[in-house]
Amino acid sequence: MILALLALALGGPPAQDPPRKKLLERDTYFEMESVSAPAISPDGRSIVFTRTSVDAMKDRLRSNLWIADADGGRVRALTQGTWRDGSPAWSPDGKRIAFLSDRDGGEQLHVMWADTREVTALTRLERAPADLAWSPDGRRIAFTLFVPDKDPPLEAKLPDAPKGAERAKPPVIINRLSWAADGRGPLPVGFTHVFVIDSTLGGTPRQVTSGMFNHGAPAWSSDGRTIYVSGIRKPEAEYLRGDSEVYAVDLETLAVKALTDRKGPDRDPVISPDGRWIAYTGYDDRRYTHHVSSVYLMDREGGSKRAWAENLPNSPAALAWAPDGSGVYFTVLERGHGNVHFAPIDGPVRRVTSGVQVLSGLSLSRNGTAAAVRSTFHEPAHLVAFDVRESAPPRKLVDVNEDVLSGRALGEAEELLFKSKDGLEVQGWLIKPAEFDPAKKYPMVLWIHGGPWSIYTVAFNWEWQNFAANGYAVLYTNPRGSTGYGQDFVNGIQYAYPGKDFDDLMAGVDAALAKGWIDEKNLSVCGISGGGVLTAWTVGHTDRFASAASLRPVINWHSFVGTTNGASWYDQFRKYPWEDPMEYAVRSPLHYVANVKTPTLVMTGEADLRTPISQSEEFYRALKILKKETLLIRVPEEFHGFRRPSHSLLQQLYLLSWFEKHRRK
Repeated sequence: MILALLALALGGPPAQDPPRKKLLERDTYFEMESVSAPAISPDGRSIVFTRTSVDAMKDRLRSNLWIADADGGRVRALTQGTWRDGSPAWSPDGKRIAFLSDRDGGEQLHVMWADTREVTALTRLERAPADLAWSPDGRRIAFTLFVPDKDPPLEAKLPDAPKGAERAKPPVIINRLSWAADGRGPLPVGFTHVFVIDSTLGGTPRQVTSGMFNHGAPAWSSDGRTIYVSGIRKPEAEYLRGDSEVYAVDLETLAVKALTDRKGPDRDPVISPDGRWIAYTGYDDRRYTHHVSSVYLMDREGGSKRAWAENLPNSPAALAWAPDGSGVYFTVLERGHGNVHFAPIDGPVRRVTSGVQVLSGLSLSRNGTAAAVRSTFHEPAHLVAFDVRESAPPRKLVDVNEDVLSGRALGEAEELLFKSKDGLEVQGWLIKPAEFDPAKKYPMVLWIHGGPWSIYTVAFNWEWQNFAANGYAVLYTNPRGSTGYGQDFVNGIQYAYPGKDFDDLMAGVDAALAKGWIDEKNLSVCGISGGGVLTAWTVGHTDRFASAASLRPVINWHSFVGTTNGASWYDQFRKYPWEDPMEYAVRSPLHYVANVKTPTLVMTGEADLRTPISQSEEFYRALKILKKETLLIRVPEEFHGFRRPSHSLLQQLYLLSWFEKHRRK
């Protein structure tokens, strides 16, 4: 009291510690939103985007369309409801917006007048359309649609049922190499084709491709007479390992002409403003387990082909021609960053944007103004705009999570560069606990990415920041096999996954421990899909971790390659499993299960078709029969990627609970 009075007499109250910031608690998960699919108007003045949030009453995600002025002015909702709207696309004159919506039940193609917000449903289809593309004159919209094949591979006709009888569902006859898709379930027999519909009246769409072939997203010629599309229009297409070509479809005669013919995929055609040139992506198939794509250029007749932007660190995305036809812009994820690059017709590729950020969803207007989604360590995905002709940083237009994160302490991230066992340089990042004190020691989670041909970036991650809020450090790295570092780095796990990538991960743990504030007794490891594989592999090769969680893993390659939802995993091995079963055994975590000493949680979705639940069950039973510390968590009605927000949050809470349960004193 005397000190307080003295302080007042000397001119002010005593100094106080700043108020303690709130943490990123579990309740914030349902408050987080996202922005995606930005589409800038042709004149560069307005940006339509999809805003997604959690519908807590239905335990699902809902999305609506919003619009923002590109100069940072107004932001307002275009649609409102508990349905899902998405995939917006402006008409060439900027007066209408095509989009997909399930507001009337199944997903259908809708068109909105930008000035009045009047909405018309153009389709009443049994299945969802996709890949919307306006014709240059705005009179038509092209899209892709799955068309069932109604000719059964084997006939069998039951006698007529008695009146009012209820019969069981008929059997499913399979005659394809792949018969199911994760997130969708068993697939009916059929193929994806391109259709065209009147953009004002709707009506019955006109099918413009045919045959027993699948087709990709359509692109219009500048005169509206031709549609370019990628596909594998060849005999036994399902055996050709993605060997697609770019085709030109004459809309009057429906004649189809192949414009490419090399061994290796050619796809994603993008037409120059004057209609003379076609940019596309692909690669020469060298039988790698994963290829990094390049950008190619050809004329509209398929001549004058050349590699345009090659030897990239990662496959290019979101190709967009410069308004004057001088080159193409595209995004590349490189060394954890995502930025925009430009390939001129003549000259080397150059970077347009830079910085510790991830830019995605590039959309370009006729005046050079671009829209994109940006994220950083502490900033979830938000809408930005920038001029591709200038070097100024992107302008933030809409941040739908600023209200949630304001006043909350987040963990600081530090880049790590370290040498693996064989001298290879590897990149990673270490997130500190939100209330970090350098005088204390903290538990750490090694979080391994899936793929394995994917990349961790500097983008915001709620799960990692929630661990930071709970006093954990989080280490995440890009071991060999990751994308973003060039083809040679990807080839580091060629016919050798898992393998030396385990050494990279352990070197990352050593680099984190060298910081001096990690509690070596309390290390945990987890990962999903490919990360689940490496987690299971890790606990079979070291006991340095106090706990582990293997989520949606592959445990036994021998049984996996024939039961996953695609046949491509056979290509990751030199021989088939019936030819060399030991090649599959020695690369399977199951082969080393007797070595496991780490308490290991196993979690999977019961409807997972990518890494079927039998893989998790096989691992759990092996651990259990050996009396290892383990639990199996089966999440009902979930595919490989969880769809229900409550299930996604429960995954996080189970991880935290398991790691806490096995903390060493």
